[in-house]
Amino acid sequence: MVQAKFEKLSIFFPMWNEEQYLQRALNAAEDICLELQKSQVISDYELVIVDDASTDSTPQLADTASARDSHVKVVHHPVNRKLGGSIKSGFAASSGDLVLYTDADLPFDMREVHNAIRLMSQYEADIVSAYRFDRTGEGYVRVVYSIFYNLMVRILFGVRFRDINFAFKLCRKTVFDQIKLESEGSFIDAELIVSAKKLNMQVVQFGVDYFPRTRGVSTLSSPAVITKILREAFALRKKLNAIKPADFATGSKS
Repeated sequence: MVQAKFEKLSIFFPMWNEEQYLQRALNAAEDICLELQKSQVISDYELVIVDDASTDSTPQLADTASARDSHVKVVHHPVNRKLGGSIKSGFAASSGDLVLYTDADLPFDMREVHNAIRLMSQYEADIVSAYRFDRTGEGYVRVVYSIFYNLMVRILFGVRFRDINFAFKLCRKTVFDQIKLESEGSFIDAELIVSAKKLNMQVVQFGVDYFPRTRGVSTLSSPAVITKILREAFALRKKLNAIKPADFATGSKS
């Protein structure tokens, strides 16, 4: 019997009021996991929903999905912790040796996960992170914000990265033996990548087609979110820039 390359893939979705997307996200994730099992890339999988104190039917729908399918796990926040808090909960709750985080609105074709895992194996990467080929579908204001934000990260931390906040990051679980994330807001994506690069971890990027949200409202470009990003970036600047490579590796790689 051929052994799968990876024991378990965890896919988690931070969700706040995502009743319109929840089941579609689970269906897409399940389909890709079953394909990966069939091709013996993974042995098992789990789908984790992080309900960030939603006020719509997201909590009930998540619990129903979990009761129906043993592969679905739900984490409920009693109070809203924003994106950073949800991502920290998702990584902590994930038990796979591979962990993928993305948004419930499925901003990319889930079949790109095949490519991400292939790149992780081929380049012995610790993190595979996608960037969008074209993001103008969400409006030019968001594009301008993104350009300036990625430039700011480069200036503050010396890390050159493309589309650092895009919600497609595949990580080896061993990454978090060394990285302890602190951000509660949307700076958490940059904190993860900056920390990994400072530790000389192998981070690989690849491009994907982008599918902007068609239902609900994104809050990522709101003034409050942008202000929180800037506060956390400057608050963590000294700590992140002081990171030195550890004397041990991040774990065995397949």
